[in-house]
Amino acid sequence: MKKIISLLVIAFLLFPTITALNLKIEKLSSDEIMVAKINKPATFLFNITNLGPKEDIEFYNLLGFRMFPLGKIPIESSETKQIEVQIFPIGEFNHIGKYSFNYFIKGFNQSEIEQKLTFTRIELKDAFEIGSGSFDSESSSIELFIRNKENFDFGEVKARFYSNFFDEEKMFSLGPKERKNILINLNKEDFKELMAGFYNLYVKIQVDEANAELQTPLQFLEKQLVKTSEEKYGVLIATKIIKKTNEGNTLSNVQIISKKNIISRLFSSFSPEPDFASRKGLVVNYTWTKQIKPGESFEVSIKTNHLFPLIIIILIVIIVAIAKYYSSSNLVLKKKVSFVNVKGGAFALKVTIFAHSKKYLENISIIDRLPPLVKIYEKFGQEKPSKIDSKRLEWNYSKLEPGEIRMMTYLIYSKVGVLGKFALPEARGIYEREGKIHETESNKTFFIAEPRPNEEE
Repeated sequence: MKKIISLLVIAFLLFPTITALNLKIEKLSSDEIMVAKINKPATFLFNITNLGPKEDIEFYNLLGFRMFPLGKIPIESSETKQIEVQIFPIGEFNHIGKYSFNYFIKGFNQSEIEQKLTFTRIELKDAFEIGSGSFDSESSSIELFIRNKENFDFGEVKARFYSNFFDEEKMFSLGPKERKNILINLNKEDFKELMAGFYNLYVKIQVDEANAELQTPLQFLEKQLVKTSEEKYGVLIATKIIKKTNEGNTLSNVQIISKKNIISRLFSSFSPEPDFASRKGLVVNYTWTKQIKPGESFEVSIKTNHLFPLIIIILIVIIVAIAKYYSSSNLVLKKKVSFVNVKGGAFALKVTIFAHSKKYLENISIIDRLPPLVKIYEKFGQEKPSKIDSKRLEWNYSKLEPGEIRMMTYLIYSKVGVLGKFALPEARGIYEREGKIHETESNKTFFIAEPRPNEEE
């Protein structure tokens, strides 16, 4: 009996030692976090080795956190299992920052091990880092990045990137410690008037029900870029437009220079008026200067009216031609006609021919023809024709001295009324000069006849 009692005492003393949990617990994960307003647990990863007999273990805590996995986990003797433990608060939990709590691992015979877990609960905005490269007014794109600083899988992320230069929305996944590069295409028209410097880049992030807004500076590098364009149109009135556009992102001092010769400048107009002009030889330089902002243009319009010099040139040519004609002609004939009042209502005209000798001439014949429908009144002045017929008059001179002028006059009439323009043919001169025969003609003449009132009225 005593022997039986002794064995029972020994077994009772040994039982807790034999059945107590004997586990080696190794935490593999680190920096576990929980993000406010995101319905995702904090996750811990363990290696658990069973140093005792086969067990069915389970995790629990007394502070109102759900722990996963739920239920019993079988683990053989000497077996090592990798177990992912997730915790999630039950009810309202507003703590921000590090948080520690005790949890328990319980065996099949109610023996258990107490352990401590620590995690950090953060706001969504504290989980990310954003940034960008620099760019200038010639850039067609810019690369941004967003980095997950935490050991937390956010899954699908919606982000809006916006600034003075662009506004774009992107969807992407973002795992633990992952960085995403975002390429944004730029439209130069959106920022052509912006100065170089630093601007804010804003990023609005949405994950589940959580929202956050971050900002970081964007560097818009200085770029001096002025483009010049010219447009020309018109021939007689030629217009030239010179335009300078600031396509950079800094203030630019621009200068426009136009050259004109001393003749064309007299027929040119400018808009706006040049700031100053300088002459060098036969060339006049006109200069405009202005400071223009990014996106601004400075335009100068120059109009040259070629009609004026063309008219002047034509007049000069005509005058020179006339002068040359008269200077080259040894005998100049000038013919004119005037109306004569006669009784009976007949139509009568007085014709006068001037013959001007510029050099010594010999054997001169001046011939004038009569127009149709008229007759000659055979009464002449001092210079009587040498030959007369019904259609032709002729005056002959043996010689004319240089500068000598002869005036020939005669009357023509018609009993048939004449209305409108009455044209007379040119007079013709034939003369001899230094043994050579020459000819010349007078100007054309005409007379406009208008209705005359009846004398009886």
